[in-house]
Amino acid sequence: MKLGVSVYPDLSPLEDIRSYLEQASSCGFTRVFSSMFSMQGANEEIIDYFKKFIEAAHACGMEVSLDVNPIFLQKLGVCCDDLSLFHEIGCDIMRMDISYGKEKDLKMIQNPYGIRIEYNASMGVAEEMDFFVKNHVSKDAVLLGHNFYPQRYTGMKWNKFLAINHELKKYGFAIDAFVSSHAPHTHGVWDAVCGLPTVEKMRDLPIDLQVRELLATGDVDDILIGNAYASIEEMKQIQKVCTHSRNVEDSPIINILKQYGMAPEKLSEKILKVDIDPQASQQERWNLLELFPQADFGDSSEWIWRSRAGRMTGVSIPVRKYENEYFEAGDVVIVNDNYPHYAGEIQIVRIPIQNDGTRNLIGHLAPHEEEMLELIKDGDAVAFYEN
Repeated sequence: MKLGVSVYPDLSPLEDIRSYLEQASSCGFTRVFSSMFSMQGANEEIIDYFKKFIEAAHACGMEVSLDVNPIFLQKLGVCCDDLSLFHEIGCDIMRMDISYGKEKDLKMIQNPYGIRIEYNASMGVAEEMDFFVKNHVSKDAVLLGHNFYPQRYTGMKWNKFLAINHELKKYGFAIDAFVSSHAPHTHGVWDAVCGLPTVEKMRDLPIDLQVRELLATGDVDDILIGNAYASIEEMKQIQKVCTHSRNVEDSPIINILKQYGMAPEKLSEKILKVDIDPQASQQERWNLLELFPQADFGDSSEWIWRSRAGRMTGVSIPVRKYENEYFEAGDVVIVNDNYPHYAGEIQIVRIPIQNDGTRNLIGHLAPHEEEMLELIKDGDAVAFYEN
């Protein structure tokens, strides 16, 4: 997957943009998006600016995607079968916010310069993708990029977003979507002051959770931050989420897993954040944060998500008293020595369960993490991070 940022030359000096790209590059970001058609000015002025901007981006090791449309291209004197101008300024990707139509689009894709063409996934372009596949278009020549939405309450419906991606994924072209920074004083196109996400329900979520949810769908390949300037802390959070990996052979229970034929060849963990109870013991914290792989095999009830990994260690989990009569939805618990056969199991409460003295409270899912839990399928490996 690739990570990207967005910049707005009509709203910010090139020197500020260059510094931002250097910062993003240091955090593993390799793409930058900019809206070319929203910039005002004479053709020569626009072309000269973007040539300098692309040079700056390339110096940071980043590829550039420019948002255009047929009306804007006509203004520049560019036609679908001659992209030489964009080759001259060094453009890597032309994102067609609105396309010409599949026949003319095919001519664009077949340009001799290797410029990739990105299509507006939010508008539903399955017919065009089917046409491209039937005409043997390379999977590397086309990208599918969703819109972002400056105006609050206008972003895509989550279920619509999922359905579009599921339909488009079968064509084999990479799909990208936007997440929203919460850094102070961000900006973007059309007076964007409420962030720039693709999906409306993500607008106010922590940025790392936005990324984790998109990745958990399994259909989003690349992720870009829509508004500028995201903080270095946000970019590091995203980098950590996207580069998280652990070698299965380092698991404390790998030999037991092998005996049961349960050791996965590749470990790709979905991350859940937990507000840990200050009374949780070091052993309980270890079972939650360090022991892996954690997964629900799929035979659990509606009441809990359940990982058996902890019981394989055979460690003691002394009983800690919990005063409440019930554990609430979102509580993260561990089976204690009152039920020794299962002691060490990590469980997440989905529906309130009675406190019968066999479980200790470790903590509670961090705010909005229940949304991430809903995206975790049976058998998915899960990593727990302390919030």
